[in-house]
Amino acid sequence: MTYSFKDKKVFITGAARGIGRATALAFANAGAIVGVNDINPVGIDTTIELIEAAGGKATAYMADIANKLSLQSVMYDFIRDAGGIDILINNAAVEASSDFLKTDEFEWNRTMDVNVKAAFLATQTAARAMKDTGGGAVVNVASTSGQMRGLPNRVAYVTSKTALIGLTKATAEALAGYNIRVNAVCPGIIRTEPIEQVMKGTDLLDKWQADIPQGELGKPEDVAAAILYLASDSAQYLTGQTLNVDGGKVMR
Repeated sequence: MTYSFKDKKVFITGAARGIGRATALAFANAGAIVGVNDINPVGIDTTIELIEAAGGKATAYMADIANKLSLQSVMYDFIRDAGGIDILINNAAVEASSDFLKTDEFEWNRTMDVNVKAAFLATQTAARAMKDTGGGAVVNVASTSGQMRGLPNRVAYVTSKTALIGLTKATAEALAGYNIRVNAVCPGIIRTEPIEQVMKGTDLLDKWQADIPQGELGKPEDVAAAILYLASDSAQYLTGQTLNVDGGKVMR
């Protein structure tokens, strides 16, 4: 299914690669005016180049969104430049890997700041603008790890994604009266650059695929398609929901 987001103003965090980049390209291809955020200048430039090469419109907003002032500054810039904001995609995330007993406070705080606090602040900032222009949509990129058994070497990450699902429900309730919908997607194992690096030289691909009913890993474009659906008018009666994009893994 294709959607039209002609002239819709969309701000996406963590758009330098993977799911964020695929989502930015998908929105741009559907006619949206896209603001792409990340802390990776090379990755952001590549995302912009790909969008423009396809005839789309996008502008880079470089900032570490773990910092409140930096986050609000780039979002205010986007809202000013674009003339508003209709859709916010909270995609940025960090996923440190360490044994629970060796997880330090810095890793914990950094994970919570990027994965949860930034989504809270971005949603608040966007909603203040959306409520004055008739509403909008927010989609949070959580994870199936927030719904399944814990991962002992990713305690901070799992906790943050579980919290993001909770934030989705709470903000959906808080913002419904302003015609602002808030939903979440929960990707399973998606073929992104970090996953490709983890799999290199191992038999993890075979193990993972054996545990997925559809028998293969997902692509960033699969998640982007779900995000576009939740942000579209086709999902206008959906809010506070979580959509798993995992090839059926969670149901096992």
